[in-house]
Amino acid sequence: MTNLILSRRPARIARQLALAAALASGTALLAVPGVTGAAFAQKKKEDKAAKAAYSPEFVKAYQPVDAALKAPGADASAIKPQITALVPLAKSPDEQLALGVTMFNAGIMAKDQAFQFQGVELMLASGKATGAELGRYNLVASQLATQLKQYEKARTYLQKAIDLGFTDTNIKPADLQLSMAELYFTENRDTEGLKYLADAIAAQKAQGAKVDERWYKRGVSVAYNGQIVPQVYEFVQGWVADYPTETNWRDAVNLTRNLNDYEPPIMLDLFRLGDRVGSLNAKNDYLAYIEIADTRRLPAEVKRVIDEAYSRGVVPKGSDSWVEEQYKLATNLIAQDKTALPTLERDANAAGAQLRTVMAAAETLLGYGEYAKAAALYEKAMGLPGADKNLVLTRLGIAQIGLGNHAEAQQTLAKIEGSRIPVARLWSAYAAQQAAGGATGG
Repeated sequence: MTNLILSRRPARIARQLALAAALASGTALLAVPGVTGAAFAQKKKEDKAAKAAYSPEFVKAYQPVDAALKAPGADASAIKPQITALVPLAKSPDEQLALGVTMFNAGIMAKDQAFQFQGVELMLASGKATGAELGRYNLVASQLATQLKQYEKARTYLQKAIDLGFTDTNIKPADLQLSMAELYFTENRDTEGLKYLADAIAAQKAQGAKVDERWYKRGVSVAYNGQIVPQVYEFVQGWVADYPTETNWRDAVNLTRNLNDYEPPIMLDLFRLGDRVGSLNAKNDYLAYIEIADTRRLPAEVKRVIDEAYSRGVVPKGSDSWVEEQYKLATNLIAQDKTALPTLERDANAAGAQLRTVMAAAETLLGYGEYAKAAALYEKAMGLPGADKNLVLTRLGIAQIGLGNHAEAQQTLAKIEGSRIPVARLWSAYAAQQAAGGATGG
């Protein structure tokens, strides 16, 4: 597989967000809103006819602390107790905002994330932050809470930032939503995180918006590593449907193989899809496909697969005696089939044909690419006693795709139940891709 399946936890999304444009990163100090110097004097004049924004008691206690913090070589850690002592005096919103900013700055200077968090929470509690700054402060609060492992608070503040529609040069809504999912994953609440991502994807699709590929890839990675089903297959199906590259298809097919110990009939249909989307890229892939297809049952399919392996150089001619034997056997059996197939087809279409005869003819015709005839016989088999409904539906869907009836194939594949569901989902995604004019596969 490619590098899709990552380590249990990726690089923290907070690093990508850069703590909201350097806030709380240890380099961005905030300006204190007018509690000292000329700004304070101007503020007093402006508030003359109104209730004072800052009480004399707060200003008297605050100014020496502010001066000490701004002094050359100030020891912010030593000044923290004096800053904390101001909390009971900060009663007005302006006082709370000013003290919160001071706490935040002192926390940065002292490299104390808990103090930074206390400061930003006080800033938000003041109610004075507005506009873009309100969203930014909520994001900073979320990131600091995450670092402090206060995950419920982290989610609360992050959701507020999302609700406020906060964005920045390097921060998009998709980043914030992925960050929310990561908060669940950080706590090993993977199922909840996957549901959040799935809901976000559904919301994007409902709006007709493009889904960020990172959402799919992260969902696939977490669900695969945790072997969380059926969610892993739901993410895989959406992923290859929206981003049907050959690499993505290869990952999707391979992880489905890795997560399941399929019986040969199911594995055969997965190999068939893998062949269509270009995921067979190793000698062992071709050898397994040839063995599962069974030369005596499907000689035309086996010969085609070997021809492909030869042409791609994956299995060089003359390098494997077993492959050569299967190729010779397939060639001889194809000649015999051409003689016997008309009779088999006639018997299968007879009114009283038994299931075994109908399925034998349908399978042979599918192997020869006679999709219309195969589809008709699979439909007939569905009405016969003892039919393996899910196998027949899978093969019928494959035949319908071969005919170009992609919408009909999706409807057929949607009826499949049980262990074949993951394979059916992939074939359905392939049908959707082909209906949209996708280039992957053939």
